[in-house]
Amino acid sequence: MGKAIQAAIEADPGFELDNDNGDVLVDFSSPGALQASLDRAVSAGIPILVGTTGLDELADKRIAKAAETVAVLRAPNTSLGVALLADLVERAARILDREHWDIEVVEAHHSKKADAPSGTALYLGEAADKGRGGGSPVERGREGTGLKRESGAIGYSAIRGGTVAGDHEVMFLGPEERLILSHRAESRAIFARGALAAARFLRGQPAGLYTMRDVIGSAE
Repeated sequence: MGKAIQAAIEADPGFELDNDNGDVLVDFSSPGALQASLDRAVSAGIPILVGTTGLDELADKRIAKAAETVAVLRAPNTSLGVALLADLVERAARILDREHWDIEVVEAHHSKKADAPSGTALYLGEAADKGRGGGSPVERGREGTGLKRESGAIGYSAIRGGTVAGDHEVMFLGPEERLILSHRAESRAIFARGALAAARFLRGQPAGLYTMRDVIGSAE
């Protein structure tokens, strides 16, 4: 992602890469490096985009704490298309009732991805849960015999292999019909362009916690 963002900056005259005096800090590092990035943003008084995934509850608290001082945009996926997909998923989940429609989130990534389900899959599942009013049970990694799907649950399946940049499907499975909302990432360049759009949005924003849906909302 670092190389992809550098290439996107070189192609966009509106941006300049500055490791010491930037207007926005962009973090696509690792869970272990997150605190240092947050501290740097807070110390400098600049917004930060957190694109790192695989974060735990402690990271959630650290992000929330930093958001009290500076603008923090947390994005498990910086694709503008995925941000729009999350919006559509929430709308669909609000309309298609949990009694008759099951929800499954299926994702595929390259063989070296370290976390599963992907942060994007969880993000889409959260959008579906929000559409249903919250409190949906979660089912991950089913295995064995005699299994029965819990009513109203949101299921997750992860596929790993090859060089897949990122594929996501949210399946609404109803009586005698299916609605499938999906996104295919063909290159990491889309995430880099989305990160620049997020950086542009963040500049000048007051302290608080933001998402990519705020970014696409600002373009409406």
